[in-house]
Amino acid sequence: MTIEAIMRALSDSTRLRIMRLIGTMELAVGELAHVLGQSQPRVSRHVAILADSGLAERRREGSWVFLRQSVAAGEQVSRAVARLLAAAEEEDESFARTCADDRRHLAAIREAREASAAEFFARHAGEWDRLRALLAPAEAVEAALLATLGGDGLGELLDIGTGTGRIAELLEPASSHVTGLDKSPEMLRLARARLQNLPTGRVELIQGDFAALPFAAQSFDTVVFHQVLHYAHQPDYALAEAARVCREGGRIAIVDLAAHDREDLRRTHAHARLGFDDAQIEAMLGRQGFVAEPGATVDGGELAVKVWTGRRIAPAVPQIGRKSAGTRSSATRAATR
Repeated sequence: MTIEAIMRALSDSTRLRIMRLIGTMELAVGELAHVLGQSQPRVSRHVAILADSGLAERRREGSWVFLRQSVAAGEQVSRAVARLLAAAEEEDESFARTCADDRRHLAAIREAREASAAEFFARHAGEWDRLRALLAPAEAVEAALLATLGGDGLGELLDIGTGTGRIAELLEPASSHVTGLDKSPEMLRLARARLQNLPTGRVELIQGDFAALPFAAQSFDTVVFHQVLHYAHQPDYALAEAARVCREGGRIAIVDLAAHDREDLRRTHAHARLGFDDAQIEAMLGRQGFVAEPGATVDGGELAVKVWTGRRIAPAVPQIGRKSAGTRSSATRAATR
């Protein structure tokens, strides 16, 4: 990208407003149109110019397109643009009033996201309550995960099957950056509602499949599967991908059901696996270049929950393949988050 392209991109008041808004949070193009009071096609044209300049980055999530800040133009340039816009808001009264109005509209977007999430939870409350009744309390499971991973130093963290974003929220303070991945756009919208008040740039949400992770090798220091692996028909494929993106010396954490005999969960909640025992997990971790570490068991429900961890020591493991690992309903996935 050239400085001329960047300066041309900043030569329009609407694009200046867009840059100020996405400096606060990632926004869908439709949400931007609502805040700006402009048609979606017109906003899309402005978005294209910003993306072409390298100042912003588009990301498709189902039928939605989201816009966020980008460092394609260079980290120093991106920071300089952010400082320039902040200074302009302080010194230009007209621009400051416009930005204040935009932020008021942005507050309505936040509220709409939260209302949509609340409606989704209410719609599926009965199903979640039946599943949660079988499990150890979520608070105890989260405490065991934190204790097993340690209180800090998680580095770049990947939360696979992020669901409602609860685990991303829980581990964010101990991480340098969190990436939450989920296959379902609806679940990502729930996660976005939960995480939207965190500082911009701390958490990134990505649509993708845990059997074919859309990340380069050795991208993360910590990889977490929270109540996800029992949906995989071939867990080794998911763990092979986790190993590929985990740096040497990095860690993996698997939170899942201990082995059980509740066959009805295959039918009612699309579970592909009836939990796991220690030997299964240790063998899978070993095959993918992890050394198993001491874990934890959380009782308190009909089905015990286990926390397994491992440390990546082997050279990069080639990806086994890109096969489907199965699907599950959005409501069921929310129940374990």
